Amino acid sequence: MTATNPPAILWFRNDLRLADHAALHAATTSGHPVLPLYVLDDEAAGRWAMGGAARWWLHHSLASLDRSLRELGASLVLRRGDSRRVIEGLVEDTGARDVFTGGLAEPRMRRLDKAVADSLTEQGARLHRLRTATLFPPDSIRTKSGGTFSVYTPFARACLATRGPKPPIPAPERLTGVSSIRTDRLEDWRLRPTRPDWAGGLRATWKPGEPEAMARAKAFLDTRLSDYATMRDVPGTDGTSMLSPHLRFGEISVVQLWHMGDTAPAGKGRDAFLREVLWREFCANLLWRHPDLPEAPLRPEFAGMAWRDDPQALRAWQQGRTGVPIVDAGMRQLWQTGWMHNRVRMIVASFLIKHLMIPWQDGEAWFWDTLVDADLANNAANWQWIAGCGADAAPYFRIFNPVVQGETFDPDGAYVRQFVPELAQLPAASIHAPWTAAQSVLSRAGVELGKTYPEPLVELAAGRKRALAAYEAIRQR
Repeated sequence: MTATNPPAILWFRNDLRLADHAALHAATTSGHPVLPLYVLDDEAAGRWAMGGAARWWLHHSLASLDRSLRELGASLVLRRGDSRRVIEGLVEDTGARDVFTGGLAEPRMRRLDKAVADSLTEQGARLHRLRTATLFPPDSIRTKSGGTFSVYTPFARACLATRGPKPPIPAPERLTGVSSIRTDRLEDWRLRPTRPDWAGGLRATWKPGEPEAMARAKAFLDTRLSDYATMRDVPGTDGTSMLSPHLRFGEISVVQLWHMGDTAPAGKGRDAFLREVLWREFCANLLWRHPDLPEAPLRPEFAGMAWRDDPQALRAWQQGRTGVPIVDAGMRQLWQTGWMHNRVRMIVASFLIKHLMIPWQDGEAWFWDTLVDADLANNAANWQWIAGCGADAAPYFRIFNPVVQGETFDPDGAYVRQFVPELAQLPAASIHAPWTAAQSVLSRAGVELGKTYPEPLVELAAGRKRALAAYEAIRQR
């Protein structure tokens, strides 16, 4: 770096990769050295600062990104604190006049971007916000009359009617970095748990970083995409891509994934996969248009729902101790691995909201802290969808029967046996509803309800009836 050639600051956020990175491309082609920066700004994020599982992932993702940057000739600068002040200070210290970053849909991040942009203007510098996290610019997919979509299917059709996103941008072959810039030590941020160390299951399940993201995507598309339409609903098999945490941290771009999927052989699997990618885009657009999506129901009448305040039931649900095997398996998978199968996410959410009548925001908050793929738009939109109060929401009378769901999608009980081992010896006919099994069957399997495994928190038919009455009450207002 020289006084006549100050650096371009590249502000990484939810885009921790080198390939298909519009902000990185703009910085590297600016003619200036590149100063890669990541700021851990919990204050800006407020109540939606990253939860424990996501912080574990962030540690490893940043370490991987720094290794990749160093191979090209630069290194990652880490700073913790107020993003605006950090960037102000770096601009003042280095003489930088351009800061490149990826725009985000989160309302607090949009406010932060404005504050940073205003501050940079006062310093004679400029913030360049580029798209790095979505297929299309947020809110750019509109109806023919210029309105916004609140239903997924026409939104997806409108996306498919475009020419699609441009092809991914290759990663740079080399970078001209900046030396002698102070950086925090990643270890000092203490993003990983120490005592107790609850991350053993995460370490056994995941390898964060861009190289692993691309390897996982290629393996899925090569070996499992053709069966995805059917196997994605079977939690006891390896039928999904498990790319969601890599997408959440931007270790692979949604544009890369779209083009990889779109060029795969035609079939139901490919179509189903691309629909899931577009659902993610739909959620981002919802958050862009409705900044209070994580806190308030989109349908205002749902603010009057007669929710139950039941801390014991909520805790049992969090711990996977509800007495309903498929629900407990999902909640234990979440705690052990930081991830839960998509079909089971719907089952456990429906059980919390409708059978237990506990507010969807309580489930959303637990997922936020325990998911490695915790994404504000996806988390909020999907919880509201299950609750029936969001966009394109499930009908209020759609209440998943967890026993039927288990018998349909985990017919031999493989998923329950893996995550609820105390039920592993039960026959398939009883494993999803052990309270219906004969005492002799329970005894042979070493199951004693109420001791080795809990009785159900609620009788399912009674819980359904209670939920329908509560939903009907708000419809009558």
